[in-house]
Amino acid sequence: QVQLVESGGGLVQAGGSLRLSCAASGRTFSNYAMGWFRQAPGKEREFVAAISRSGGSTYYSDSVKGRFTISRDNAKNTVYLQMNSLKPEDTAVYYCAAARTGWDERPNYYHYWGQGTQVTVSS
Repeated sequence: QVQLVESGGGLVQAGGSLRLSCAASGRTFSNYAMGWFRQAPGKEREFVAAISRSGGSTYYSDSVKGRFTISRDNAKNTVYLQMNSLKPEDTAVYYCAAARTGWDERPNYYHYWGQGTQVTVSS
């Protein structure tokens, strides 16, 4: 079992930045690829970014590429999402997730999920 707790969400103006953190506990963190997803009201949960177990490979959705950066610190059991140049359409609840085998854009590929943190971008 892996427990995930997100933090760092909040209200920010368009063009601003936020850094989300996801702290993991339980099983060995470095055994899991990690992903960030988001879900806006009335919409399906969508892939944002993912990172390999070692942190050597990262993947982004087209909507955030060049603005968001995913990273991880396996010594601290934490994955981060640095979000720059935020837009109102980035408003959503952001979730981190852990996958035992690689990464994927599909939410049902991931085995463990956090409770989410709200990000609101005002125009």
